[in-house]
Amino acid sequence: MSNSCPSPVRGTVYGTLLNEKAALAALGEQVHEAPYKAPPKAPILYIKPRNTWVGSGASVPVPLDAPELEMGATLGVVMGRTASHVTVAEALDYVAGYTVLNDISVPHASFYRPSIRFKCRDGFCPIGPAVVPKDAIADPDQLAVTVSLDGVVVQRTSTANRVRSVAQLLADVTEFMTLHPGDVLSIGVAAGSPLARAGQHVSIHIEGVGVLENTLVKEDLV
Repeated sequence: MSNSCPSPVRGTVYGTLLNEKAALAALGEQVHEAPYKAPPKAPILYIKPRNTWVGSGASVPVPLDAPELEMGATLGVVMGRTASHVTVAEALDYVAGYTVLNDISVPHASFYRPSIRFKCRDGFCPIGPAVVPKDAIADPDQLAVTVSLDGVVVQRTSTANRVRSVAQLLADVTEFMTLHPGDVLSIGVAAGSPLARAGQHVSIHIEGVGVLENTLVKEDLV
């Protein structure tokens, strides 16, 4: 698309699963059964690799074997300093800013061992349109999130009600791995991600952070 802008990402992009209370509750008793056997005790992470990155305004291909895709609206926390074993109290000092992220995935029922095939198709991580400086956001845990399809609002959520706040998530993740400047850590997707198909325009607005817009198109294998 002529009005597309490049992805503002330069580091590694990490997705986070089941970090919203409603999303975790939606598993119900399944969380105590195989393969889970218990609620997660640590952050569940996966990587959105470089092939998934596109900027705001770019077209996202819908795979031929998945006629509808889940639009996973979420906040991306962009690191500004190398972070290892940071405390909750100091965690936000390591943040450069925030961006809008659409963690797209093929609809699936299991969250156990996140599937590359479902989450890492080409274009499955629109990001942007820019990184908003940390100081411009008073509280990253209290931001309204709105998803619209073809101009019609289909989901209203917020960055609140997370199992782990932004600071707690950073502290828990950096307890076992180092995050580097430019890395992006998603805070996770809310329950009830809307489904979209080829031909639809997707708009994700996060209060104070910006609006990420993309159009879904049929996959072209030529």
